[in-house]
Amino acid sequence: MRDDHHHNEHRPHHRDHGEGRDGFEKRPRGERGGRGPRVFAPGDLKLLLLALIAEQPCHGYDLIRQIESMFDGAYSPSPGVIYPTLTFLEESELIEGSAHGGKKHYAITEAGRASLTEQAVALDGVRMRIDVSKRSLRGHERPPEIHEAVNNLRHAMHLHDGRWSPEEILRVCDLLNNTAKAIVDGPQASEKSV
Repeated sequence: MRDDHHHNEHRPHHRDHGEGRDGFEKRPRGERGGRGPRVFAPGDLKLLLLALIAEQPCHGYDLIRQIESMFDGAYSPSPGVIYPTLTFLEESELIEGSAHGGKKHYAITEAGRASLTEQAVALDGVRMRIDVSKRSLRGHERPPEIHEAVNNLRHAMHLHDGRWSPEEILRVCDLLNNTAKAIVDGPQASEKSV
C-alpha cells in the first residue's frame, strides 16, 4: 500500500499512509501536505487507549479529544482506527463497554489493569514518543542530515548479528534510550554528558 497523494520524497524509508498503522491521520494543522513524524509503533495505540481508560472511563470520542490534546491539536486520531482498536481491547476483555444513549462507555477490567502493569515500561516509551513528536511539530522539518543519521541507526540495527544476550540487550537499550532522552532534553543535556 503506497501513499501516492502525500509528498514523501524526503521520507523514502517511512511507511506513513493516509492513515498509518499508528492510527493517525497525517494532517498536522498548519503543515503542508500532511507531513508529520510517525507517532506510534504498531501496538502503541492499544496501550495508550488502555492507559487513558484506566485513568478515566469514557466514550470513544473522549479518547480522540484526549489524544488530540496531547499533541496540542497538531494530530487528529482517526475514528476509523480508534474504534476498531477499542473493539479489539473489548474482545480481549481488557476493557468493557456499556451502551449509554447509543454510545459505548468504556471502563478497564481487572485483566486490563494487570496488562497495563506488565507493560509499564512500554507505556513510558509511548509517552516519550508522544513528547518527541509534539516537540518536532513545534519546530521545522527534519533536515536531510538528521534523516541520514536515523537511517544509519536503522541500518545498524538490521546489521546486528542477532545474538541478543541479556548484557547486549541492556547495552543497546541504554544507548538508544539515553540518546532519545538527550534529544528530548535538548543541547544542555548533551553538554552535561561530555
